[in-house]
Amino acid sequence: MGVERGHTSREFERELKSLRERLLAMAGRAERQIERAIEAVIKRNEFFAGQVIADDARIDQDEVEIDELVALILARRQPVASDLRFLMLALKIVTDLERIGDLAVNIAKREKDLSRFDPLPTYDRIELLAEKVRNALRAALDAFVNGDADKAEQVIKGDREIDTLNMHVIADVISMGAEKPQDIIRSLALSSVSRYLERIGDHSTNIAEMVIYFVRGRDVRHKGPAVT
Repeated sequence: MGVERGHTSREFERELKSLRERLLAMAGRAERQIERAIEAVIKRNEFFAGQVIADDARIDQDEVEIDELVALILARRQPVASDLRFLMLALKIVTDLERIGDLAVNIAKREKDLSRFDPLPTYDRIELLAEKVRNALRAALDAFVNGDADKAEQVIKGDREIDTLNMHVIADVISMGAEKPQDIIRSLALSSVSRYLERIGDHSTNIAEMVIYFVRGRDVRHKGPAVT
């Protein structure tokens, strides 16, 4: 990741490479979960919703295996500061990815509530929100792979757009009104989907913040990116 290491242990390097590859495989699964969950909601596809719910177990298993690998590396090695930061970063990322998987499941579960209703123009905003969320996650992971703090900062800045889109969806839902009990079910489901997507964006921001810490040794949590 562009960081000079204080040792030459080939075995240790292989362990770190394996850890990085497992993280990226887990990230790929989380990203596909988001995509399928949104497709389940937009296309009212019960099969896709069921797939997302069933496949969450694999992401949970990823978390367990990666945690165990990090613990094993820490027990076997005496990592220098940069390697230790990377291992701590891995533990943070795996937690965010597991929660992203859970949120994708929550989105998929809303398919049942929404499938009884015709699609609404609000779905266009939700699709756009989902696209921005997936792009944010992908960019945060690219920043991790390449040790790119500048790209990580762009992810943090872009989270404002995600927050704004979420507020627009909520405003759309409020403007629909709720004359019948069915309207309440639909409104709650739509606002939940939007909120879950916004939270996925927050987890992508968490990853970006940790990348900045890893690369620059600067904690930007609760502070945002550097002002230029």
